[in-house]
Parts: sequence; structure tokens; C-alpha cells
Amino acid sequence: MRTDDGRNTGNISFYCRALKVSRQAFYDYLARKNKPWKYESLAKEMMKIHNEDKYNDAYGRERMYLALQLKKKMGKISINIPSEGTVRKVMEQIGMLHKPRRKPNGITKADREAHKSDDLLKRDFSADKPLEKAVTDISELKSCDGKVYVSAIFDCFDLMPLGLAIEDNMKASLCRRTLENAKKAYPDIKGCIIHSDRGSQYTSTEYRMAVQKYEIVQSMNSSGGRCHDNARCESIWGRMKDELFYSRGDKSENYTMEELKTMIWRYFMSYWNNRRICSANGGLPPVLKRSLFYENILLAA
Repeated sequence: MRTDDGRNTGNISFYCRALKVSRQAFYDYLARKNKPWKYESLAKEMMKIHNEDKYNDAYGRERMYLALQLKKKMGKISINIPSEGTVRKVMEQIGMLHKPRRKPNGITKADREAHKSDDLLKRDFSADKPLEKAVTDISELKSCDGKVYVSAIFDCFDLMPLGLAIEDNMKASLCRRTLENAKKAYPDIKGCIIHSDRGSQYTSTEYRMAVQKYEIVQSMNSSGGRCHDNARCESIWGRMKDELFYSRGDKSENYTMEELKTMIWRYFMSYWNNRRICSANGGLPPVLKRSLFYENILLAA
């Protein structure tokens, strides 16, 4: 045993047998017990990332690893970044554990009698440049005083929200407004392929007229298609709900419709665009990936 003045007393062999450790392991423990934890600096940087933004507490091992790498590339930290597996172990040791995400449920219903468009993406959600391909969908959230429906268009190049509209209904006018907002924000959207499911909103005359007006190329899930045909949007909705509510033990029913509208708008236009680590972007927020794209064009010119 060890006394208050630091001396070892008693039968060391007896204690080692009782604890089922070797005598050498016991002395190794004594030699290192007062040394600092080898991952202390890493853990401190991870806690800084965790506390930088309200929604960063939903970071898993992959995005935490990417966030650390990004900070090192930008010269904000100088510590050695270990493997993703080690990052996971450190996260477990400092209590950064997360519940698995809930799976989103589709809410749009197909109009089987309406004219459909071809599936031009065929589950290929990659793009070489902005405004080349995009995906769109509607998500539903329940509030304490009704339901909120979010319609968005996301650029496949960097997941930038090109257009966003939020209403208390999921009529075709919601999707038309999303197109209008995208056209106002990005006048060069002409010729972009925008992919959706086969919901009646997207096959409506109102929506198709807006598509033609803005000279957008419409694409839809294949006949008999499944959620995987628009998996990019489904994933984004899941992330939004997880980071706003589920990962913090909260639920949308705790808020009014107006509060939800404000939360969703700020989430996408402020956090998602500018600060969220997106693994699909190699760890870059959408704004940073897009900025680097145009910087490289200028350098090549």
C-alpha cells in the first residue's frame, strides 16, 4: 500500500495477486501515474470545437476528425492529429457520446396520373462545379401550434442551400416559392438539373411552369423509385432534425411555428453554410468549398 508520505508499505506481491496484475505492471503504473495524459492537448482542442457552436455537440468521430484537420490546415492548431479511430476513443473518454440518428420519413405523395420527368441523376449526387446539379425535397416538423413544412434546394457540388421556403402547408406553391428564391439568390441557375421525388407538388402545373420560366432542367426519381433515389436530401433532413432536436433530447413540439421557422432559417443560412463541417465536402463548410472553387478558377485564368 502507499502511505500519505508516498512510501510503499505492505506485501506488494500479495496486493498484486489480489488485483490480478503483475509486479512489473504495478511499478509501471507508479512510474506513469503522475504524468499528463498523452491526449490532453487533443482533448482540449476537441472540447473547443464542441463549444464553438451550439450544434457542434452533435459531431461524431468523422466530423470531429475533419474539423481538427481543417483547423490544422488553417494554422489554428499545431498539435498532431492522430487517426480517426483514436479520435473516437478520446471522444468516448471525455464523454462525447451521441445517440444514433432517427431515420426521416418521406411525406410527399406521388400523383400516379401526372406526367413524370426522367431520372437524370440516377443516384449520382456528385458535381464538378456549382449550379450543375441540385436536389430538392420537403420535410415536415410538428410544433406546439401546428405543422411546419420546409422546402429546400441543395447544390450537389457543395450542399449549399440555393433556395429555401417555409410554410404551414405543403402545396405546390411552397415548391414554386423555393424555385423563385433560388433564382433570386443565384441568377445563373439556368440550365441546372434539379432532382426531386415523384410527389404531386413536383408534377403539378404550377411547379412545371416555374421550371420552364427559369429554364431549369427537371429530374425525378425513377418509376417505382425509393428514398435512395433522393438520398442526399433525406440525409440533410435527418442531420437538421438530429442537430436541432434529437441529439440534445429535445423535440420540435416544444416550439411554436414561428420559432421553428426562425431556427430552421438560422440553421441553414448561418450555421450550415458557414461553419458546419460537411464530410461530403471533405470536411469543408459549403461557403469555404465554393470560395476555394472560384479562387482556383481565378488562379488558373
